[in-house]
Amino acid sequence: MFISGYAVVAGAAERLVLGYDSFGNICGQKNTPVEGANLSGLDMTNKKYVFFLNSCGLEIQSLKISSLSLCVSSCPQEQLNSLEDLQTFARNNGSFLCIYNLNVSNYTLNPKAAQLCPALPVPPSKSFPLFNRCVPQNPECYSKYASVLISMVNEMDVFHRILSGILAGRDTVIGLSVLALAFSLILVLAFRFIQTLLIHTLIALVVFGLLFISGVLWWLHYDYRNDPSTELETEKENVKFLLGYAIFSTIVTVVLLSLIFVLRKRLQFAVQLFCIVGKIIGRIPFLLFQPLWTFLILIVFWVFWVAVLLSLGTAGTAQSTSGGQVEYRALSGICYMAWYHFVGLIWTSEFILACQQMVIAGAVVTCYFNRNRSNPPPHPVLSSISVLFCYHLGTAVKGSFLITILRIPRIVLLYLYNILNQKKNAKCLFSCCFCWVCCQESCLRYFNQHAYTTTAINGTNFCTSAKDAVCILARNSAKLASISCFGDFLLFLGKVFVVCFTVFGGLMAFNYHRELQAWVVPLLLVGFFAYLMSHSFLSLFEVTADAMFLCFAIDMETNDGTAEKPYFVDQELLTFVSQSNKLTEGQNHRSTRPFQDTEDGTELQPMV
Repeated sequence: MFISGYAVVAGAAERLVLGYDSFGNICGQKNTPVEGANLSGLDMTNKKYVFFLNSCGLEIQSLKISSLSLCVSSCPQEQLNSLEDLQTFARNNGSFLCIYNLNVSNYTLNPKAAQLCPALPVPPSKSFPLFNRCVPQNPECYSKYASVLISMVNEMDVFHRILSGILAGRDTVIGLSVLALAFSLILVLAFRFIQTLLIHTLIALVVFGLLFISGVLWWLHYDYRNDPSTELETEKENVKFLLGYAIFSTIVTVVLLSLIFVLRKRLQFAVQLFCIVGKIIGRIPFLLFQPLWTFLILIVFWVFWVAVLLSLGTAGTAQSTSGGQVEYRALSGICYMAWYHFVGLIWTSEFILACQQMVIAGAVVTCYFNRNRSNPPPHPVLSSISVLFCYHLGTAVKGSFLITILRIPRIVLLYLYNILNQKKNAKCLFSCCFCWVCCQESCLRYFNQHAYTTTAINGTNFCTSAKDAVCILARNSAKLASISCFGDFLLFLGKVFVVCFTVFGGLMAFNYHRELQAWVVPLLLVGFFAYLMSHSFLSLFEVTADAMFLCFAIDMETNDGTAEKPYFVDQELLTFVSQSNKLTEGQNHRSTRPFQDTEDGTELQPMV
């Protein structure tokens, strides 16, 4: 919170995208005065473009352009050859190209007008859509202007180039996030109501999407690599990132297509599974709204996170110099704060998702361990939320922290891959380590999910619940693994579907804005947001199914089907488990010893 408050106070994200003049005024908004700068603190609401007084003779010194710059309402479309032309342009267009304190009527009368107005002749210029600069159209001036601007961007550190890319593509990022939301909602409704048709259609779309996205990424990498106009450092970074994306996408495509081929014969079991899960959700209809609330909370947090990130990138102090001009000096240590802020993004997002999983698991557990089917428990979702906030927030914090710890090595490995891109042995080592970390993260997510369910059943802390969940899964792995494996895999394909088509939309949108944009990083951010959105919505089915099977395993171990200890399970679920595992005969010989979570023999009981 300290970093967030500090960044918002000390930063000014608008400077990155809106631009500012030599006197500390941010173009396109009202400004506050800077001590020692008489021309600061002006209202620039209608002056959105940055105009350099010597656009044909720009020079760069210490990441600063030597020419004075002003905020103007429009760029000159035609060449202006004299002070009279400047005066006429100002009166006709309301765009004043001389220093602010020089009245338009004195353009031709003031003896110092030559120093206070732009160098003549003023070349025709157009507003540049990314940085809102007036770019000269004269070939000679444009060449000089572009050369200086390229040098300035290339000398910027990666952190600020990324921030510029995010700001420049902010509208596209928001639009793609809405697209991911729409895909996620469609999949939730489809999984709930049209299971049979959905599964075959989903697999076909995922196969098409994976192949298509991989092909587009390789094509874009080839196109960028062979583009002779690639000069900017951001464009060179785009080529490197696209190669990494293409390789990763190809590997994922091969692995997923192989899994689809191996598991193709279990489609019918997946249909039955989602029918059973749909009936459970039907008993708790408010569960369908739970992902929506989670999504809204995530959106609020992400907007706050991006605002703080942009503020961190522009945190600095405004200091006046000789001549009443203003310089912004960046504060030291900002990059380290940005890395800390990025870890906070992962941890907080995972914490929000963990809270959702615990709420769903708690509601499912409450309904499963209810013997009176005609009288379901009142408000199971609200009851689960209440228990979470009163007793189990620490469990969600610990589980999400473990996920974050494994996420950080993935980021480090991606960074190392970018550095060691030319060494084949390093690539091989990177791929092995990356796959290992991904497998560890997937396993940890799986056990975390069951630990949350065990917490909902027993009310124990995270470590105890995790130990109990591991013991239950170890004893029942043969019964549960084959059932939940394909269901979880199909839900993962649903997430891949959302990410694939959202990233495809991003590729098409960002590819039209190549200039000066580190757009592959905003694209990665879009993919991350799309995955979290789809995970937030589809985890409703995933957590419900996993919680249901864990309750089933505990039910089988705790009860024996006699009048004294009857099962809680529905006959439909029992038949499904028996058929899917071909263990109908084995059910008569199962152990009836109650599962004990501690050495004193405390029996697991449903949460009330």
